[in-house]
Amino acid sequence: MENRKTRSGLNIADFNKQTDGKETWLCVLSNQKGSELTVLNYGAKIVSLLVPDKNGKEVDVVTGHPSIEEYLASEEPYFGAVCGRYGNRIAGGRFELDGKVYDRLAINNGPNNLHGGIKGFHAVVWDMQQTDAQTVELSYTSADGEEGFPGNLQTTVTYHLSDNNEVEISYQALTDQPTVLNLTNHSYFNLSGAGDPGIGDHLLTIHADDYLPTDHTAIPYGPKAKVEGTPMDFRSPHEIGARIHEAFEQLVFGNGYDHTYVLNKEGSELSFCARCVSPRTGIRMDVFTTEPGVQLYTGNWMTGNFTGKNGQSYPRRSAFCLETQHFPDSPNKPGYPSVVLRPGEVFRSRTLFAFSIEE
Repeated sequence: MENRKTRSGLNIADFNKQTDGKETWLCVLSNQKGSELTVLNYGAKIVSLLVPDKNGKEVDVVTGHPSIEEYLASEEPYFGAVCGRYGNRIAGGRFELDGKVYDRLAINNGPNNLHGGIKGFHAVVWDMQQTDAQTVELSYTSADGEEGFPGNLQTTVTYHLSDNNEVEISYQALTDQPTVLNLTNHSYFNLSGAGDPGIGDHLLTIHADDYLPTDHTAIPYGPKAKVEGTPMDFRSPHEIGARIHEAFEQLVFGNGYDHTYVLNKEGSELSFCARCVSPRTGIRMDVFTTEPGVQLYTGNWMTGNFTGKNGQSYPRRSAFCLETQHFPDSPNKPGYPSVVLRPGEVFRSRTLFAFSIEE
């Protein structure tokens, strides 16, 4: 592996290692505007993302580690990762499908299954092929019974960095048995720059009139609730940190925001989801998705206990996530949009992160 540095300061050779019998490596994408996206095939992780700020300075807007060794040992295993087979939580690590109970999912988040289990899609080595200077395709076949889920599942994820500074993520999956599937990307963003100590001043808008209240283990009760009149309301721009300490039960349960918003949309077309702006850099991120929901997570459990890229640390609430997805615990909630994938069907999903300068 060539020993050279990316513009974001990463040594490419530091990501080269034999892991689970496969070679890990870092792919570097760049566009005509000089933006740069790096992707690691361990966990299909976004490691860095350089975009210009209002002064034309390149800013890395995602948290991450400077080597594969640190990803393998990370206390933040979901940095930039594709989460699956089931992103978010399944209550009690069990669900029923077509009259059969699947109850051997890992209990790895309180009493629940989180992000597909101990060795979910975030912790496996994907096959990766760079198809051009701006596109990389990753594929992984999850065996029947892996992490307790049924069916041999073939998944492909494509990252494309457009000349308009858009990061498009496309997902596709096929199965040979009925299964459940919920894929998302878990990038942690700070639009003032990764390593900046806070995102409380970021102005956030979410295109949702409703959200899913949860119990103290982060499992939704079931019915959606109106955001109106609560600190969950981001229908117009609000600072992320302005209401995060309010004595509102949902914020107490989540130690901040860690909730699914039910997007205002019909059908599965690509449509507006959310917008976030850093008042310091002027960097604006618009999110579009085909998914029915988005999970807002405000880095409530980040510790700052380790050194990340370029000597940075990532303390509590120094990054936020907008995880486009279906709803938590959908396999146990018949009223939620279906997450069942059957043989002969093709799962498809798209999410677009578009970066620009707020005028």
